[in-house]
Amino acid sequence: MNITPGKAEMSRFNISPDDDTSSTSSNSIEYSNGPTKKVPLTSQYGDVDAESQNFLPSYTQGNKKYEVEYHPGTASFGMSVFNLGNAIMGSGILGLSYAMANTGIALFVILLIAVSIFSLYSVHLLLKTANEGGSMVYEQLGQKAFGLPGKLAASCSITMQNFGAMSSYLYIVKYELPIVIKAFIDNEEVWYSNGDYLVLLVTLIIILPLSLLKNLGYLGYTSGFSLLCMVFFLIVVIYKKFQIPCPLTNDFLNMTVNGTLAQLNATIIDYSEDSCKPKYFVFNSQTVYAVPILTFAFVCHPAILPMYEELKDRSRKRMQGVANVSFLSMFIMYFLAALFGYLTFHDMVEPELLHTYSRLFKFDVVLLIVRLAVLTAVTLTVPVVLFPIRTSVNQLLGASKEFSWIRHTIITVTLLSGVNVLVIFVPTIRDIFGFIGASAAAMLIFILPSAFYIKLVKKEPLKSVQKIGAILFLASGIFVMFGCMSLIILDWVHNATGQGDGH
Repeated sequence: MNITPGKAEMSRFNISPDDDTSSTSSNSIEYSNGPTKKVPLTSQYGDVDAESQNFLPSYTQGNKKYEVEYHPGTASFGMSVFNLGNAIMGSGILGLSYAMANTGIALFVILLIAVSIFSLYSVHLLLKTANEGGSMVYEQLGQKAFGLPGKLAASCSITMQNFGAMSSYLYIVKYELPIVIKAFIDNEEVWYSNGDYLVLLVTLIIILPLSLLKNLGYLGYTSGFSLLCMVFFLIVVIYKKFQIPCPLTNDFLNMTVNGTLAQLNATIIDYSEDSCKPKYFVFNSQTVYAVPILTFAFVCHPAILPMYEELKDRSRKRMQGVANVSFLSMFIMYFLAALFGYLTFHDMVEPELLHTYSRLFKFDVVLLIVRLAVLTAVTLTVPVVLFPIRTSVNQLLGASKEFSWIRHTIITVTLLSGVNVLVIFVPTIRDIFGFIGASAAAMLIFILPSAFYIKLVKKEPLKSVQKIGAILFLASGIFVMFGCMSLIILDWVHNATGQGDGH
């Protein structure tokens, strides 16, 4: 779910050396193979408020130094793969069919392979930089590399990414909850079937009370539930492809689906034979959103280092193996979800795939279960995603370590108000996927890992193959970021209404 847990900077790691980290350099880390030990360090978190400390290891305060007790990692290879899969998987999967519809199958596959390989290369750079730079904290790597500007760049990128994730989750509430309610009522014009009102109600009644809690640790289990929901969603997308004919037939329009009558909305899709032919290369004004949607779907990099720290028998090679398996699993899930969603609706697929089915079915038991599961998962995940954003805001404001309910409440209400305003007034989830994918996700995948690597890994000369590769990767990231942002802004300018209401 792209959640960034809190963590503490380390001057020594319990990491097994490998080929790239065993060489000596002024920047390299001293490896410790011994049992649990206390490591003195001077930390940036001396003034962190009590809330932030829920995410930090326990420490004993001295005048200027702390002693932090570090344990060997306990997460197995398999559990680490599952956890990283959780971090990768999120609402981005709902937009992939839309990306395929606006690129074509062949071009989409090329882009999907490219983004997944680039993301894995970015993980490689990040792990190597953490070993050489002496920190398991994304923001601290930025500070070590470029001082305060580097720290702010990392912190702002992570905050924007999490803010975008929160917005996408509330968009799902806005899109899907009205459909669930309308399935059980005859009058579809009642106020409580309006998505904007429902977002506000869910925020006030469920999300705000949970977000005000000081410790949200128990809600972490919802990330696993969310992953299961997305697997269920994928199964249903594949099943519906073989149930819904193209073009639509009268037999299908009169058929019974799961014991209930398949009813058509007024906005029913008018299929023709030509519209049912898959396209392999497509270029239009919406094609520019494909790369940002894919980067948004794959970003998980702030969670990489905390998982590296928790990995049992950890080494960079072993953690890279975890990333390889996780990314391959997500690649398969993303490809199948995009392909079968696209082959079901072709050019008529919407920015949020699950909502597209509402144009065909007024009530369907399987889709209703999927909607309820996804709604539950995303609603409970919003407070978890908000937690690190609030902690980051606390630190940027220079808050004292004393916990303040007034400050805690004001920041929480302000963040949730901002997200609600965004969800209500921005017409479609496509714009969130596009903007966050082109900005924060591009920073976290392309720009920051390569920039930190170039600056902090001293043992490799600037003209080495590794450094040249990182420089090219950095340049490509800058090109992707500014190119996509420019084209997206041009699309907004020339087509202010976009996709209407996004439905």
